[in-house]
Amino acid sequence: MSITSARLGLPYLMPAQAQKHVTHNEALQYLDALTQLVVEGIGETVPPVLPVTGAVYALGAAPLNAWAGHANQLAYWAETAWLFFDPSEGWQAWDSATNALYVFQGGQWVRPALLLQNLPGVGIGTTSDASNKLSVSADATLLNNAGAGHQLKLNKSGLGDTASLLYQTGFVGHAELGLTGDNSFHVKVSADGSAWTEALVVNAASGLVSGAAVQANAQDTTAGRLARADYVYGKGSLLGTVGLTGGVPTGAVIQRGSTANGEFTRFADGTQICWFTASVGGLTTADGAMFTTSANQTWTFPAAFSTAPQVWGAGQRSSGASGVSMRAAPTTTSVAWRPWATASTSGAYGSMLVAIGRWA
Repeated sequence: MSITSARLGLPYLMPAQAQKHVTHNEALQYLDALTQLVVEGIGETVPPVLPVTGAVYALGAAPLNAWAGHANQLAYWAETAWLFFDPSEGWQAWDSATNALYVFQGGQWVRPALLLQNLPGVGIGTTSDASNKLSVSADATLLNNAGAGHQLKLNKSGLGDTASLLYQTGFVGHAELGLTGDNSFHVKVSADGSAWTEALVVNAASGLVSGAAVQANAQDTTAGRLARADYVYGKGSLLGTVGLTGGVPTGAVIQRGSTANGEFTRFADGTQICWFTASVGGLTTADGAMFTTSANQTWTFPAAFSTAPQVWGAGQRSSGASGVSMRAAPTTTSVAWRPWATASTSGAYGSMLVAIGRWA
């Protein structure tokens, strides 16, 4: 039969042993030193001058003085002398100097590795629950880079699931953005947390935008809505070829052009303006108190109208009254006109003509 216990080396009382109380008290000292082990320091090498009875020190690899020769042992001050114990693999000790737990492994005291994999939940400043496995109650949460960029990833299982950021007030949702029910990007808002409005939806396939915050059509003048390029600007261009389909603009906003018959501007709402500067000579034919040409002039518009336009003219002369008169109702493509002046002249005479109407 062994004279000491297997794990702590406590001395046994032997049959017919004299002074059994000495052996018993020695065992109690062992228990007092090693049970619920708390040490004054880890890796200590110099004994204290005035040690406190019951104090335990985890010694380092090269202790000095009264501790010399007891490397990596536990030193226990028993009122008048030091007792030394060899720690076994796996023993645990609380270091009162650092308020940390240590484990004896491989012949030295080390901090145990924290097991942080597959935890059922983590609460920081609060308590996690079955739905919120990670809960944080703090003024701010920092997710920093490790030397370069940083990504926050929200991964969902299937197309119809949700991967989003939900913004709440008093735990009532009022804004949400992310992949909600499909793979397009949604921006949703709610006044009461129950009824939601899709403010913006960015289509995952095309990248095009729709939603309540976007103009429904060219006639939509709802305040605060974003103008849709496909309705208002056609190909995203301000200047280009205008077009209308069913009264809705399908091209650019403004179109400019010119021919030998003058210049024109077309607008996306169907308005067209044409103008032309003519130089005509031979104002020698008397017409009452005025002089004009012997025959009508014809202005063929540089761009055709859809209906007959309104046409105006003005004379350009340095002296005397002058002007332009229309000799017939205009058609969609031309108008007959003559210049006039209050004095006869055979020289060139300038006239400006303007027609306003609709191209569609």
